[in-house]
Amino acid sequence: MAIVFFRRARHSSVVNDDDNTLVSQLSALAQSTRLRAFKTLIRSGADGMAAGQLASSLDVAPNTLSAHLNILQRSGLIRHRRDGRSVIYSVEIEEVSSMIEALAADCCAGYPDAAAAEALAKPLAC
Repeated sequence: MAIVFFRRARHSSVVNDDDNTLVSQLSALAQSTRLRAFKTLIRSGADGMAAGQLASSLDVAPNTLSAHLNILQRSGLIRHRRDGRSVIYSVEIEEVSSMIEALAADCCAGYPDAAAAEALAKPLAC
């Protein structure tokens, strides 16, 4: 009887800051309440939406939504600003564009079809 030892293969690629940013952004979106909030903010456009209005539209308790919005904000996908007593949240469209570009950069072994390449070439804007 022969005993066979297997060496664990080491991951050869180096994780860089761009990869860490992408992981953070995708992790932030990998939860249903945060994804719904993000999609609602995308639809609200550049003007954004007040936190209370967002909580009402999603039927989520304000304190729960606040925790989710903090995670999205730390990932860089959204920002907030004060407007009187309201806190207005909006999407960081440049970050979203960068995230999509990073995901598509290695698409199809570097040969995405013409339609996909054309769609990715158009900048996102609100």
